[in-house]
Amino acid sequence: MSKIRLNSFVTLCGALALTFGAGSAALAQDGRDPAYAAARAAGQVGEQKDGYLGVIGNASADVRAMVRDLNNKRRAIYTEKAAGKSTIEEYAFATACRLIAQTQPGEKYQATDGSWQVRSAGAPDRDPRCP
Repeated sequence: MSKIRLNSFVTLCGALALTFGAGSAALAQDGRDPAYAAARAAGQVGEQKDGYLGVIGNASADVRAMVRDLNNKRRAIYTEKAAGKSTIEEYAFATACRLIAQTQPGEKYQATDGSWQVRSAGAPDRDPRCP
């Protein structure tokens, strides 16, 4: 990606994060029912770098179904919010930046290299394009 294009992408992500912050706040709360909270606390579910939830390891069929349902809801939000302003993928990426930043110590998230990491007290490893 050229430097000019990368700068434009970073600017777009920053604008999306500011413009659609309310949407990502809703996503941060999605599925905060006891089953979701338990799966997240057990390290079976984590925030992916693409804006969707990921299943980690050999989670049960119920956890997989829950993640699939939550990701379908996220995609619907991304589709609605991105309409006419960006692509779904750009909106999802900007949201991922915020959601990974909002993880709590002990929760899992996908690092820039694609590996699953456990959030420490420090800042998580986020894509350098994140605002």
